[in-house]
Amino acid sequence: MGLKDCMKLLEKMSFLILNEIAASSYSSLLNDFVESELFLIDGDSLFITCLNDEELKPGQSLHFFYLVERYLLDLKSKGGQFIVVFFKDFEHSYFETPGLLPLRTALILHLQQNTDINIQTEFSGCFSQEWNCFLERNCPYFLLVLDEGMTDLQTYLFYFFIVCSWSRRISIALISGQKLDILRVYAYFMISRHKNQHFFKQNKIEMESVYQTLIKHLQTSSVAALTPLFDQLRCGDLEREVCWSIGQLQAFWPKGSDIRSVLYVLSCSLSLKTYYHFLQKKKKAYSQETDISKKHLASLEEVEDLCRMYCLSVILLLHLPLSQRACVRFITSSWKNSISTFLKVKKWCEFFVLRNLDSSETWNVDLTHICDINDDSLWKNIAYYYERESIQGLHLDLGKVIEEDYKDLWSAVSHLVREFHVGPPLPLRVTTQLFLQSESSPIKEESQEKMPNLGFIPVTSPIVRNFVGDTLDQVPFLSSDDPVVTSLVKYKEFHELVHWHSHKPLSDHYERTKCFTNGKSDNGRKAIQKLQTFQQLFGNSIEGTTSKIIVTQSVAPKNDFVAAKKNKKSHESKADIIIKENSNRLLAKEEQKESERWKNLASSIEGEMKENFHSGITKLEDFLKTCKSNSVKFKIEMVGLNASLNTWREHCQGEGKVTKDLSIAIHMMKRIHSIMERYQEFLQEPEKKKICRCLKYLGFDNLAKTLDPTEIMENDKNSKKIHYAIDMGPARFQLQHMGHYLFRNDRKDPDPRVNDFIPDTWQRELLDIVDNNESAVIVAPTSSGKTYASYYCMEKILRESDDGVIVYVAPTKALVNQVSTTVQSRFTKHLPEGQVLCGVFTRDYRHYALNCQVLVTVPACFEILLLSPSHQEWEEKIRYVIFDEVHCLGGEIGAEVWEHLLVMIRCPFLALSATISNPKHFTEWLQSVKRYWQEAEKSIASSYPSLTTHGCVRASQKHLKVKKSYRVRLVLYEERYNDLEKYVCSLQDGDIVFNHYHPCASLTTDHIEKYGFPSDLALSPRESIQLYDTMVQAWKAWPKTQELNPEEFVYFKDKIVITKMDARKYETALKEEIVNWIKNGHENKANQVLRILSPTPVSQSDGMDHMFPLLVENLRKMDKLPALFFMFKINVVEQMALRVCSALEEKQERRQPANAAKEVHVLTNKLKKVKKSMEKTPTMPENALKRSSRIDQSIVREAEHMSLLKMLEKKTEIPPDCTYANPKIVDAETLQMMFDRIKSSRKGEELKNLARRGIGFHHRCLEARGRQFVEVLFRKGFLRVVTATSTLALGINMPCKSVVFTQNSPYLDALNYRQMSGRAGRRGQDFLGNVFFYDIPLPKIDKLIKSNVPELKGQFPFGMTLILRLMLLASKADNVSVAKAKVLSVLNHSLLSFKKPRIKEMLKLYFLFSTQCLVKEGYLDCEGNPVGFAGLVSHLFYEEPSNFLFVSFLRKGLFHNLCQPTNKGSKHFSQDVMEKLVLVLANLFGRVYVPAKFLDGNLKFYQSKVFLEDLPTDFDAALFEYNTNVKKDFSHFLVIASRFADMKQEHQLPLSKIEFTGKKCDTSKFVSHLMDFKKNRSAVSPFVCLSGVTDQDLLQVQNVSNVILRTIGITSSQVPVLHSSKIDNLGRRMILNAYALDFYKHGSLKGLEQDNRIVEGEAYDLLKNFSLILQSISVSLRELCEDETDNVVLAFEQLSESFKEKLGKV
Repeated sequence: MGLKDCMKLLEKMSFLILNEIAASSYSSLLNDFVESELFLIDGDSLFITCLNDEELKPGQSLHFFYLVERYLLDLKSKGGQFIVVFFKDFEHSYFETPGLLPLRTALILHLQQNTDINIQTEFSGCFSQEWNCFLERNCPYFLLVLDEGMTDLQTYLFYFFIVCSWSRRISIALISGQKLDILRVYAYFMISRHKNQHFFKQNKIEMESVYQTLIKHLQTSSVAALTPLFDQLRCGDLEREVCWSIGQLQAFWPKGSDIRSVLYVLSCSLSLKTYYHFLQKKKKAYSQETDISKKHLASLEEVEDLCRMYCLSVILLLHLPLSQRACVRFITSSWKNSISTFLKVKKWCEFFVLRNLDSSETWNVDLTHICDINDDSLWKNIAYYYERESIQGLHLDLGKVIEEDYKDLWSAVSHLVREFHVGPPLPLRVTTQLFLQSESSPIKEESQEKMPNLGFIPVTSPIVRNFVGDTLDQVPFLSSDDPVVTSLVKYKEFHELVHWHSHKPLSDHYERTKCFTNGKSDNGRKAIQKLQTFQQLFGNSIEGTTSKIIVTQSVAPKNDFVAAKKNKKSHESKADIIIKENSNRLLAKEEQKESERWKNLASSIEGEMKENFHSGITKLEDFLKTCKSNSVKFKIEMVGLNASLNTWREHCQGEGKVTKDLSIAIHMMKRIHSIMERYQEFLQEPEKKKICRCLKYLGFDNLAKTLDPTEIMENDKNSKKIHYAIDMGPARFQLQHMGHYLFRNDRKDPDPRVNDFIPDTWQRELLDIVDNNESAVIVAPTSSGKTYASYYCMEKILRESDDGVIVYVAPTKALVNQVSTTVQSRFTKHLPEGQVLCGVFTRDYRHYALNCQVLVTVPACFEILLLSPSHQEWEEKIRYVIFDEVHCLGGEIGAEVWEHLLVMIRCPFLALSATISNPKHFTEWLQSVKRYWQEAEKSIASSYPSLTTHGCVRASQKHLKVKKSYRVRLVLYEERYNDLEKYVCSLQDGDIVFNHYHPCASLTTDHIEKYGFPSDLALSPRESIQLYDTMVQAWKAWPKTQELNPEEFVYFKDKIVITKMDARKYETALKEEIVNWIKNGHENKANQVLRILSPTPVSQSDGMDHMFPLLVENLRKMDKLPALFFMFKINVVEQMALRVCSALEEKQERRQPANAAKEVHVLTNKLKKVKKSMEKTPTMPENALKRSSRIDQSIVREAEHMSLLKMLEKKTEIPPDCTYANPKIVDAETLQMMFDRIKSSRKGEELKNLARRGIGFHHRCLEARGRQFVEVLFRKGFLRVVTATSTLALGINMPCKSVVFTQNSPYLDALNYRQMSGRAGRRGQDFLGNVFFYDIPLPKIDKLIKSNVPELKGQFPFGMTLILRLMLLASKADNVSVAKAKVLSVLNHSLLSFKKPRIKEMLKLYFLFSTQCLVKEGYLDCEGNPVGFAGLVSHLFYEEPSNFLFVSFLRKGLFHNLCQPTNKGSKHFSQDVMEKLVLVLANLFGRVYVPAKFLDGNLKFYQSKVFLEDLPTDFDAALFEYNTNVKKDFSHFLVIASRFADMKQEHQLPLSKIEFTGKKCDTSKFVSHLMDFKKNRSAVSPFVCLSGVTDQDLLQVQNVSNVILRTIGITSSQVPVLHSSKIDNLGRRMILNAYALDFYKHGSLKGLEQDNRIVEGEAYDLLKNFSLILQSISVSLRELCEDETDNVVLAFEQLSESFKEKLGKV
C-alpha cells in the first residue's frame, strides 16, 4: 500500500477530527481541582509548540528549554498531574529538519535526568500493545496534543493519536489555542463520543495498515535523507563509529566531563570525519580540476575553522553566567548555503551521539547542562567578529583561562580524528571565506520605537498614598514638566458630542433592573398574585413547616440565654406559674387524645402485623411519627416489639428453619433500640423481661444478661429455643444489618432558641456566634444542618427592629429563588407601609430590594450596591451578611467578586461551605480583614461622630445600636447524618449490575503512608465490618484479631444499643491499625487488604448511553428512586431525559392493542362532537314541552360526555410501570397550575411531557420557570428521575435517595463530586444515601473519593475598571470616610497576596499602572477624581477591556459616522447600518474564538457566515491606537516592576532549578566586546534575551507571559488590550465566532447549533447576555445625551429593540 492508497482513510479521519474541533468547547482543564484527574501530554506536541514560540530564535536551546520548563511548571503549580509520552515512531517524522532531532533527544534526556516529571519513551506508537496496557493501568482522562504538525505527515500522526485515544474513551485537549492565567488552564476540549469510538471500531484494521504504511514511508525517507551524507556508513555502522568514539574519549577523559564538552568533541570529530569522506566522494565524482567551492560546498579547512569557532562558543557556555550572556548582541544574518551540508551532518552526528550516550555506563557524563548544548547566537557572534571585525583591525584578547580551556577541548577533537590533521587550535581562522550572509544591518539594532520615560504620572489622591505607601519611595515618578504630564490636556471631544453630559451620573444597575413590584395595572396585580401563589407552593415544597410570626422586640442587655433561663427559675412570678400549669394541662389533654387515637387504631394495626408483618410495621412507624407523647409512643413500641417477636417465632418455626428473613430481626432490634434509648423512664420489670426474652430468641444471651442476669440464668436451664438464634453476634448483627438505623449521638436537652428540633453541640455554637454578633466560617457536609443558623440569624434581626437588614448572598439565581421563597414561607411580620420582609435582586429582576429586611441576592448585584455612592445610607442598615457556598471564591467566573464583598462589609457575617480544604488559612485572612475594620471604625467614628457630610444624622444613628464584634470563628463539622454507600455499574449478559464499592479500595499503601486516610473518607458500619473481615483474611496471624473483633471491641462488648459514634470509633481503630501495618513493615499485608476490597474491573460498552433507560429501570426495581443523574453537557442532559421517556412510551405501546391509537382518535372526535352539541343554545323561543325535551337531551349529552371522557382517560392512562411519576403526591389542580406556568417557556412542552412520566431535566440554560417547575415537583416526590448538570450541586435543596454519575468529564472533580453526592440521603426519610458510578472508569472513581477539595487561593483581585469604580465611590459618596475605608480594604486585602509580601508589592505597582492608564485615557484627573466618560466605562464593568474601547470609539465620533439614518431627518436606520453596528459590537462584547484549524476545514455552512469579519477600517485603526498606548504603559510598568523580581530565581530554570549564575568574566576583552548590549533588558527573562528579545519588543509581543520575568507574577490576561484576532501556539490566526451577527441576520438558534457549532442552550445564553449589553448601552446613552434626536442614541435604541424582539421569538 502506497501513500496515495492511504489518502482516502486519512481524509475521512481528517474530516471527523475537523468536525470535532469545530464543535469543541473552550473550557478550564484543571478546574482548580486536578487531584481527581491524570492526563497525558504528547511529548512531540509539547516540543513543536515550544519551538513555535513567536520569540524563540533557531539554535537557542536554553531559551527553548526555559519555555518547556515554564509551561510544565505552570501546569504543576496549578495542581496538574500528568505524564509526558514520546512515541518512538514520531522520531522518523523529523527527517526534513534534522536540526530538531538532537534537540528532541536532549529534551527527553533532560526531563528524565533533571526533573521529577514522569517521562515515558518505551512505546513505539499508539497501536502498540504496551501502550494499550499503559492506558488501562493509568486511565488518563485526556490527552494534551496538537491538531497540526510541522508537516502533513506529522499532522496525520497526531490524528492517529487522537482517534486511538477516543477509542480508549480518553478525551482530547488541544495545546494549540491554549491559554494559561494565574490559576487556570483553558483549552479546546473534545470529549470521547460514541460516534468517534464507533469510527475506530469500523476502521480499525485499515487504520493500523495505513499507520504502518505511514511509518514505513517515514523510515524510508529518513534513510534517504541520510544516504547522501553518510553513504559510506550504514546506520548500524554509524552507531558503532559513535560507540568507538565514546570509548576513545572515555580513555582520554577517564573522569568524565560536562555534557556540553562531551557532545562537542564527539559530534565535531564525527562530523569532520564524515564531511571529509563526503568531500572525497564528491571529488571522485567530479574531475580533479574542478574546485569543490564552485559546487557551493565549504572546503575541509573552512569547516575546521567553523568547528574551532564552535569550540570557542562551547567554552564560553561553560564560563559565562546567564546574566552576562543575556547581554550578547544579536546577529540577524543567516549561515551561508555553502556550509548548510556540514551543518546537517553535524546535527545528525549530535543526534546519534545523544542517542548512544548510555553505551558506556561506567563513564561519568554530567547531564545537568544538556539543556544548554547550543547557542547559535553566540556562535554567529564569534563568526561575525572573525570575518568582519578582526579583519578590520579589531584584535581582542580571549583571556588566559578561556584560551587554555579552548586549546584542551580542541586537542580532544584532534585526538579522535585520525584520518587527517585538523590543524592547531590557534589561530581560530585560517580561511577567508564568509560564513554569514551579507546583510545591511547584521546586528539587531535598538528599536526605533522609544519606550516611555521611566516613571509613573503622579496622582495626588489619598487613596493612592494610603494604599501604595512605602512603595512610592521605591518607584520613579515623572516630573510636572515631563511631556507626558504636560500633554494631559482635556480630551478634545468630537463636535457631535458637545451636547453629551459625560460627567452626568448614570442610573446604576439596581435602578435599571426590571422591577416586579409595580402592580398598578390589573395585569400587574394578577401577575403578582400568581407569583405569590407559586412562591407559597415553592416555599412549602422546601420547608414543609408553618410560617412563624415575628414580632419586633426590644433588645435585652447582653445576657446569654442560659443566664436568662437560670434567672427565670429563681424568680418565677405568679403569672409564670399559671402559664406553666396551663401548658401542662394542655400537654396532658393532647396526650389523652393521642392515647384515644391509638386505642381506636391499635387493633387494626396489630391485625395487619399478624397478616402482613412488613405492611403493618410500616403503618405502626407512620403512626409513631405523628405522636408527641412519649408515654403513648412507649406503648406503641412495646406492641411493635411483641408483634416482631411473635412473627420471628412463627417464621423460624416455618421457612426460617432453612434461611432466616433477617428483616424481622432488624425490626425487633429497632424497637429495642428505640425503647432503650428514648423511653428508659417508662421501663418497668415486665417490659425489661420482654426485651430480655426477645434478645434471648435472637441468640444475644450476653445482651440479655446485661439487662437482667437472673432471668437469663433461669431461661438457660430450660432453653429449647436454640433454632431461633441468628448466626452471628449482636455487635456484628447491628453493624452489618442495622448500620444505617444506629442511633446518632444526638443531644436530648432542648435549646430554648430552637423549637423544631434539638440542635447538636456544633449547631449551638453557631447560635452562640449569632447571639454574640460574631462572624464565622462554617464548614460542614451537605445536609448536615448548617443552613439553620442562617434562618436563626434572620429571625434575630427581624425581631430586633423594623430597620435592620440581613443580606443572603447565593451564587446562582436558582438558589436566590429558593432562599427567598423559603424566607417568605418561614416568616411572617407586619411592617410599616412601604416595607416588606423579603426582597430579591438579580441581574434579571429586583423585588423590594432596598426596602426589605431580608435581601437575597447574587454576589455581582450585592457588589453593585456596596460600590454605589448613592446607596451608602442603606448599607448602614446591614446587620449581618450570609455567604452561602462561599467556596465559589475559588471558582472560574466572578470569583473575585466574593473577595470584594467579604472585605467591604462592616457587619458580622456567616460564610457557609461544605468543601474548603484550607479553612484555617481562609479564616485567618478574614480575621485580618476584621482587624482592619476594627481600626477603621475608630477612625470613621472620630471623623464623623454623628453627622454626614451634609450635616444629616448618620443612618447608623437612626437605627438600633448593637455592639459589634470583630471576632471570626471557625466551625468545623465532618459528620454526615446519613452514610453514603457507593456502587459501580457494569454490564453483564446485556444487563446492568451494581457492585458495592468499598471506599478503602480507592487508596494505595503509598497514599496512606504519605497522607494518611482522607479526613472525609467515611465508612458505613457494614463497610467497617467488611474491612475487619478482609484484614483477618489477609493476615491469619494478626495479633489484634481478637481485640478488634466486633464482639470484643471495647465500645461494643455486651452493649444492647450500639450508637453511630461507637461505630465511628471502631472505624477509626481499624484505620489506625492499617496505618500501623504500613509503618511496622507489613505493607504487603495492607496491600492485600486493599486489593481484596477493590471491585472487579468495570465491564463497559461503547453504547453505555443507549443503556441509560435500563439503568433507570433497574434502580426503580431496587427501590433506589428518586434519583438525580448528573451529567456535564447540556445537550446530553436533555437527550438522556428524553431517551428514558421514549423507552417508557415504547414499553406502553408494546402492551397496547394494535388499534389502540385508532380507538383514541375515534373517542376524541366523538367527544368533540358531543361537546359542540352541548354548547349549542336555541335561538328561537320555546314552549314548555320543548324546553322539557331540551333539558332531557342535555342530561343525556352530559352523561354521554362524562362516559366518553372516562373511556378516553382509561385508554390514555399511563400504566404504573410505564411512568416514574407518583400521581398521589400532587393533586390535579396544583399540577395543572405548574403546567400552566411553563406553557410559554422555551422548553415548556418538553418538560410537561416528561413530567407526566415522572422525569425532568435541569441545567443553567433552562429558564427560571422551567428550573423551578422541576425543583418543586421533585421535592414533592412527583418527579423521581431528574437529569442535571452541576447547577444542582450549588445549594439547591433537592435531596434524593440516590445520586448517579453518568458522564466522565473534567468538571467531575473532587469538589463537584462532594457537592453532588451530598444530595443523596434525605434526612428524615432515608437512613442511607446511595451513590452510583455509571460509565466512569475505576481509576477515576478512586481519585474522586480520595482527593482533597481545592484550597482557596484567591484570584487576581482587580482590573482597571474596578479601580475606576473604587475611585468613583471614594469621590462621590456622602460619607467619604466610610467609602475610603471600603476602597482601601478592597485594595489591601487580596487573598492572593495574604502573607505574600512580594505579590502585595506587585499589586501596588499594577494599581499605579492602572491609574496611569486611566489618567492618560481621560477617566481620572491628576487628583484621582473621575472625569469624562468614567461613569459609562464603569457601568460596563463586566466587559473589560471592551468597555474602554467602546467609549474610545464613541469619543472619536466613529459611531456618529456609522449611524446615519436612511433619509435626512429620519429616525430609522437601514438594515445595513444595523448589521455594521452589530459587527462592531460583536468584535467587542461576548467574544468567542473559533479554533484556528476550523478555518482549514472547508466545511459547508447553511445559514451562518460563522467567521466574524474584521472591524471597519476606522474602528480598526482606533483599536490599534488604543492597544499601542496601553502596551506602552504596560511595558513601562513591567520595567519598573522588574526591580521587585527575584533575580536568583530568574537565573534558574523554572522546573529543574538548574542555576546559570556565577561570576562575570571580566578578564576577557573579547567577551566584554560581545556582551556589551546591556540596555533595555530589565523586564525580559534573561533566558529569553538569548533570542535577542528586549524591553522594546514587549510592544509587539501578543503573549507576554513567556517573555517577561516570571517572578513578577503577571500574565498576559492582566494586559487590558483587545485583539480582533488571536495567534495560537503554532502562530495561526484565530478568528471570532460571528454568532451574534449571524443570529441578527437569520434569527435561528438551530442555525447557530448547526453552523456555528454552539449548543442551542449555550447559544441562547450568549445571545441573552449580548441583548442585555445592548439594552444597558442604549439606556446609558439616552441618559447621557440631552438631544432626543441624536443618531447614535436612536440607532442603539433601534438595535436593542430589534435584537430583543428576535430573541423573544425563539
